[in-house]
Amino acid sequence: MLRQQLQSVLQRIQQACERSGRPPSAVTLVAVTKGVAASRVQEAVALGISDLGENRVQEARDKRPAVQADGPRIRWHLIGHLQRNKTGPAAELFDVIHSIDSSELVDALERQAAGCGRTIEGLIQVNVSGEATKSGCRPEAAEQLAAALARSPHVRFAGLMTLAPFSDDPEHARPHFRALRALRDRLQSGTDTPLRLSMGMSHDFEVAIEEGADLVRIGTAIFGARDSGHTP
Repeated sequence: MLRQQLQSVLQRIQQACERSGRPPSAVTLVAVTKGVAASRVQEAVALGISDLGENRVQEARDKRPAVQADGPRIRWHLIGHLQRNKTGPAAELFDVIHSIDSSELVDALERQAAGCGRTIEGLIQVNVSGEATKSGCRPEAAEQLAAALARSPHVRFAGLMTLAPFSDDPEHARPHFRALRALRDRLQSGTDTPLRLSMGMSHDFEVAIEEGADLVRIGTAIFGARDSGHTP
């Protein structure tokens, strides 16, 4: 079942790339493993998954020893909200952090990453929709955070992330993805590093790819539903 669901997702990614004139290699699939047993995560890795996304620091810490790759090294992504008191283990565990939303968090991550001798990638989470229930900085604050990341040698500015409002109609997400892409394009003029867009989950990733997503965070479409909430 897992193999078939993963193949279906990869096919949908390829088709979305074809519709938007992009090569499938331009899009990284981040398999979201929140609530998924380590044995099933290992199965996904054996099927070729090399990027894993976790919402919580502790869950990643518990799973990592049980998940190994024979081929390419696994890249671990933190896609959930990060509290400053968890920046130490986050800097040790994750290669990419998608949820940077304040200059204080940038400073804390920089200290922790420098302390453990690592360089990690950081994406700014932007609350494009303005929903009070979502984390992320306001769009107008993104430039200030980008400048803070540019001053942080151990947390490399890698792009932007957003969560679109949940809707049964994925087209409702399109304006939010388009707004994040426009913001990325404005920030891109201030750096030579290509900035990536992390946007799109199980219910709307095809629209996200059509609007320029470079990373899509997909859990339910690969592993099935895990709880009653809206999971990636």
